[in-house]
Amino acid sequence: MRQLNHYLLSAFFWASLAVHPNLYAVNGDSKDSLQKQRIIALAPHIVESLYAIGAGEQIIGTTAFADYPEAAKDILQVGNYARLQIEKIIQLQPDVIIAWKTGNPTDDLARLEKYQLKVIYSDPQTLEDVGKELIMLGKLTGREAASNSVAKRYLTRLQKIKKTYAEQHKVSVFYELWSRPIRTVSNKAWPQQQLELCGASNPFKNATDDYPTVGLEQVLVTLPQVVVQPGHTGAESPDALNWSQWQHIPAVKNNFIFHPNADKVHRMTTRMLDEVVILCEQIDTARQFYLTQG
Repeated sequence: MRQLNHYLLSAFFWASLAVHPNLYAVNGDSKDSLQKQRIIALAPHIVESLYAIGAGEQIIGTTAFADYPEAAKDILQVGNYARLQIEKIIQLQPDVIIAWKTGNPTDDLARLEKYQLKVIYSDPQTLEDVGKELIMLGKLTGREAASNSVAKRYLTRLQKIKKTYAEQHKVSVFYELWSRPIRTVSNKAWPQQQLELCGASNPFKNATDDYPTVGLEQVLVTLPQVVVQPGHTGAESPDALNWSQWQHIPAVKNNFIFHPNADKVHRMTTRMLDEVVILCEQIDTARQFYLTQG
């Protein structure tokens, strides 16, 4: 089920460190040789992070929707979240493949390892893991100084946001991850961690699944004060629920329906915080409104 949920999140938002212990080993390679490694990066967030530490030019292959920064659009694509082009990857003869542990097809990853290709895994589980992954990528590519600097800035900013909203009054938020069927977030889901960062209260937080499917009536009875509907480039999705039908919902009545950029909030990169800051400020606007209403 966890694998399925990550696939669903990937499918919707690709348009949008718990790592193996041996990931930090570089086998005595020199800094110069590490900086010349030919890399295949199998997820948009991996591509973004490599560019963030100055290693973007080493990428020779990637997957669909790896579109940031602009230069990433020119990288050869060797698959998507559902299937990898194994033969093409072998032909490229990469020095290392960086795969998304729960976002790439496991059978294809097993085949790559069977062909004796060096596969390293990205598996960020928490917001803090973005910093850990940057450091890992820095060691892998011989760019420790740059990666340490980027990671430090990211983690410092993350802690500042946490401190800002840690003691704030909770606001009830429904996160509309998917509308048909209605799917939300809970538990340790990536967007759930962002809601907690903003001081939001999710009525479905304790669901068994990280990305549970819920019924419309289940949602409506919670009377959310804020509704979050992520969309590509921050625009409202044409498939999203039309909340105007339920004027008794506080979020609708008071116009607190927000549309963060899914390409940012659902990718495990430093750029995520740019959008999370905006979302936290929007939720705080709602918070202050409800506090004045008594």
